[in-house]
Amino acid sequence: MTVPVVTARGAAARDAATIAAGIPARALLSAAGAAAADVMASRLGDALARGVGILTGPGNNGGDGWVVARLLAARGVRVRVHEVAPARTGDARAAREDARPHVSLGAMDGTEGVVVDALLGTGARGAPMGAMGDAVRSINARRAAGATVVALDLPTGVDADEGGGELVAAADLTISFGTVKRGHLLARSACGRIVVVDIGLGAHASLADGAPTLADARWVREVVPAIGVDVHKGLRRRVVLVGGARGMAGAVILAARAASRSGIGMVRVLVEEPSLAPVQSSVAAATAATWPIDGTGLAGVLTGYAHAVLIGPGLGQSSKARVLLDAVLETWRGPTVLDADAITHFAGDIPGLAAVLAGRPALLTPHASELARLIGAEVADVNRHRFEIARDVANALGASVLLKGVPTVITAPDGASMVTATGTPVLATAGSGDLLGGIAVTLLAQIGDPLRSGTCAAWIHGRAAEIAGTGRPWRGVTLDDVLDGLAHAWRLDSSAPPAPILAELPAVDEGHVPLFP
Repeated sequence: MTVPVVTARGAAARDAATIAAGIPARALLSAAGAAAADVMASRLGDALARGVGILTGPGNNGGDGWVVARLLAARGVRVRVHEVAPARTGDARAAREDARPHVSLGAMDGTEGVVVDALLGTGARGAPMGAMGDAVRSINARRAAGATVVALDLPTGVDADEGGGELVAAADLTISFGTVKRGHLLARSACGRIVVVDIGLGAHASLADGAPTLADARWVREVVPAIGVDVHKGLRRRVVLVGGARGMAGAVILAARAASRSGIGMVRVLVEEPSLAPVQSSVAAATAATWPIDGTGLAGVLTGYAHAVLIGPGLGQSSKARVLLDAVLETWRGPTVLDADAITHFAGDIPGLAAVLAGRPALLTPHASELARLIGAEVADVNRHRFEIARDVANALGASVLLKGVPTVITAPDGASMVTATGTPVLATAGSGDLLGGIAVTLLAQIGDPLRSGTCAAWIHGRAAEIAGTGRPWRGVTLDDVLDGLAHAWRLDSSAPPAPILAELPAVDEGHVPLFP
């Protein structure tokens, strides 16, 4: 199953709905602590043998910590609890009373193999102050000395809605309860490996409040059509890529290579004349033609051939490119992906772009700067409010928007939204978006729905980068490596994770050498 990506308010609403349906709050707290203890016992055996220090705060996050303390002690683990603030909620106090006879109290002695951050939950805002700030610094010191840090629900100092803060207790493992919080995805480096566990929210995890869902390998496997043994190239569909202005042949070459690595049957490339020879020498399987400007010439290239068209890789900002862009959008009314320069040509003109996209399945794949230019906003604002801005732009355009970044948010015009969290800084290089465009246009041709196609494309793109970077420093990985990784990224694991785990995201570590299995 996919899990929702929620704000602090969304997380609280799901808890409240579950409680209103008859499940006591204490049962949720107990389930959260039990699931966390199970994950820790299965992942951190050697470190647990050296003892555990748990730092608890005043709310139910602290209560979760007390449940973990009791259950680990029952497994024979030496547990010491440092009450940074006294328990203030009834459920937290009850959990404390249950655990107290089985654990030691007091500050960590420095020998613990595992440190558990149970200080503040999703409702906390601002930098931890006073005793909480001191506790965060002590957690970071113990981690620097070699202890494994586990955060319950969210690392202290990470804002559930906006991500990292000024002072954060960095974790090696974050165990999130029932949902993924936006802050997890915006502050991946502070969270380490993220494991989402079932705490009994059931159907209430999927409240109809517009929260996006997190795509995973099982979802992608279900959506991407299988290639049958009796298939031929026509059944694998045909795409046309429009771009490649003088001096920018590389962009459309990368897109064409990515389309080929994504299972397309046939690729046709439309480029400015100086780019024709580089394209044909670099992508032998593609057919190519030079930019026709008039609609009659374009109809011959597009109509009756394409199942989907990608416009933008290396298109450039010249007046000639704009004439071509307008002619393509007028001539071709089928499934369309707009990227890069094709989006920038409509900077500040949302109504104009909406008008030309009307009546077709369309997907835009901007990064934050391109979307900021399109809507006349600051890049920082786009990054800060990427969930809301992607939704608003998709609605205004009547087209799906794939906003690249950390995380990538894909939103349909009706507000339905998905999130992908695969990928590494390997993708932070020129040409990465061209690879994504080639994957996206292939899947749009084969799937048809822009939201589902864009989500699968973004997930696979990120997964290819993860494969390319495995065991290597990021600095040495190129887009050629990502293309090689793309060939393997389609091997999708359809198995469900073991209970109580709902979803799992790897730590984004250079070289991807895991700290634990």
